[in-house]
Amino acid sequence: MSIFDFLSGQFIDVIHWTDDTRDTMVWRFERHGHEIKYGAKLTVREGQAAVFIHEGQLADVFTPGLYMLETNNMPIMTSLQHWDHGFKSPFKSEIYFINTTRFSDLKWGTKNPIILRDPEFGPTRVRAYGTYTVKVSDPARFMSEIVGTDGEFTMNEISYQIRNIIVQEFSRVLATSGIPVLDMAANTRDLGRLVAEKISETITSYGLVIPELYVENISLPPAVEAVLDKRTSMGVVGDLNRYTQFQTAEALGNAESAAGAAMATGMGAGMGMAMGGQMAQTGPWGPRPVAPAPPPPPPVEHVWHIAENGATKGPFSKASLGRMVTDGTLRRDTHVWTQGQDGWMRAEDVGELAQLFTVMPPPPPPGV
Repeated sequence: MSIFDFLSGQFIDVIHWTDDTRDTMVWRFERHGHEIKYGAKLTVREGQAAVFIHEGQLADVFTPGLYMLETNNMPIMTSLQHWDHGFKSPFKSEIYFINTTRFSDLKWGTKNPIILRDPEFGPTRVRAYGTYTVKVSDPARFMSEIVGTDGEFTMNEISYQIRNIIVQEFSRVLATSGIPVLDMAANTRDLGRLVAEKISETITSYGLVIPELYVENISLPPAVEAVLDKRTSMGVVGDLNRYTQFQTAEALGNAESAAGAAMATGMGAGMGMAMGGQMAQTGPWGPRPVAPAPPPPPPVEHVWHIAENGATKGPFSKASLGRMVTDGTLRRDTHVWTQGQDGWMRAEDVGELAQLFTVMPPPPPPGV
């Protein structure tokens, strides 16, 4: 990535860097064994800084501008080399250009779920991801703490470490925030700001700063999201009975077509199983009519006993007694008894049996 211009065998007198990449943070100006000419021109563009390393020591740092490399512009190097004001000789020094613009659209995310205590759901696992931007705020510290002697340092070489710092602090902030899971989407901006503040101390020690950190999404495990969707659906439906009536009416209205009829049939079966509990007491069109009471059981038929010649016969049903009246075996004065009757009674004095004798005339009165 050499972008300097020199003549072979001559000292370098123009030092500058134009970056055609999107991820280079530090680039070392290669001398190819040539010394830097005293009084050479150094151009530092906007969004850049130039750091001089002389004999392994951090020397001068140049911000954007055009410089003549002379003793008055290099105070630290002049002090290190004990140069006097009449110094005109070439010198050897490593020059590193540092990109101080923002590196944007960098991704971060949680590898493993974050376990927290939600006031509504209890112990809950969540995941999160987002983006952030980073820039070099202190070129000298960044060189001494991170880059070292790397001749071409890219964002990828430090992004992994920054992501780990973000995830660690985000997990801690989220677990101690006390924000309910259902309210986190409304507080992602505040969460991003809190995380950026918490990691600023660590990042600053690297000579970096994170101007922006965004939380794009906080998600629950798929199983919990499925249950939450069902809960939301129940809230949208509201009155299950009225919703069932509406769906049934819709299906019946479309039953003129084959698709409508199929939908009505399927919906009737599905709703019958899903809403069985609610429909047990209420029908689709209002209160279910009360079923008529079953008829009472038939009365128990009496059976009768007959007293004849000092002996008891029976029991006989009423039909049997009717046949006995016909053949003369049972007479009006025959004594009979049935359960619940107070003692023996003449057959003609029992209302239930008296009608058996109406088919035959009574005996003629005496003396006729």
